[in-house]
Amino acid sequence: MARALYIHWPFCAKKCPYCDFNSHVRESVDVARWQAALIADMRAEAAAAGGEKLGSIFFGGGTPSLMPPALVAALLEEAETLWGFAPEIEITLEANPSSVEAANFARLADAGINRVSLGVQSLDDTILRWLGRLHGADEAMRALETAQAHFARLSFDLIYALPEQTSAAWKSELARALAFGTSHLSLYQLTIEPGTRFASDFRRGLLTPLGDDEAADLFAMTQDMTRAAGLPAYETSNHARSGEESRHNLTYWRYQDYAGIGPGAHGRRGGFATVRHRKPENFLRAVEERGHGIVEQRRLPAPEQASEALLMGLRLAEGVDLAVLENRFGIERKALIDEGKLRHLEQIGMVWRNGARVGVTGAGAPLLDAVLGELVAGELVQA
Repeated sequence: MARALYIHWPFCAKKCPYCDFNSHVRESVDVARWQAALIADMRAEAAAAGGEKLGSIFFGGGTPSLMPPALVAALLEEAETLWGFAPEIEITLEANPSSVEAANFARLADAGINRVSLGVQSLDDTILRWLGRLHGADEAMRALETAQAHFARLSFDLIYALPEQTSAAWKSELARALAFGTSHLSLYQLTIEPGTRFASDFRRGLLTPLGDDEAADLFAMTQDMTRAAGLPAYETSNHARSGEESRHNLTYWRYQDYAGIGPGAHGRRGGFATVRHRKPENFLRAVEERGHGIVEQRRLPAPEQASEALLMGLRLAEGVDLAVLENRFGIERKALIDEGKLRHLEQIGMVWRNGARVGVTGAGAPLLDAVLGELVAGELVQA
């Protein structure tokens, strides 16, 4: 089985008010120092993980499209030297659709990037300003066209279920997005994350989220429209044509091993969870002193792994195979899933079952958190 590699670039031009990712604004970045640190961290991880060739690489952030293309090329060259690349490897880079970053698309493609995920977020200038984005809608459209010319595969993100957003407004915006003809879309409902400016605005009464019923209606509309356009949901918020699913994200949701390097990056290997130092300066110091950026490495008990595998896998349209999980973690099925609640949820149309495989239905998807809370066996969660 091919391995996945995640590389975190923590820097952004501006912190968006909804974002709780590990992103930081700095006046300047010492690229040479960061290249040395990321390569050292990668070498340490390869020495610990070893094994399979890489099937996917994902540059996340932050804003990886702010990385100099020469740095991207150097990291990819090192990754290939350390692990080797599987045939037709997927190499994704997250990018903002600004004209400055789009100007680098040709060089990023030359460096080895073959898939780009653009953080468009909205096709409306007023909403983009409210979301704190630095690009405008027309600029995003031009970036999409430029990306389509340079990369074999392209995805872009939109945020919906915004305060006071109507079904007509979202229907119109989603129809425009689908008309671009990309093979993948990530469509996220706005959530108020702790520690963000939007969370502060919410506490102060300056922001009122869209109601749950209205959000559920928009979710249902989204599923219907994307399915009709040939991009059904393969994960709760991700839609793709058949065969165009993000291989890297599938590795994560299927609870397979992946290496994570860079500030704040998480990883899984051989039953261990790894976490890198979150603050960029602390990460650099750790790598320069110890040769790696790991702040925590913890063995995961089998019940915890099984619980995480269930909670992640049930987000996928393909569901999970309980027999596979039983064998993988050495845990009996009755300790994985509450059979009585599974039967009840199946009877009311919230979940489906096909032999040992179980998944959440379209009717259950809007209530995913509640369904998962019922389905995963209490003993497993407590363990």
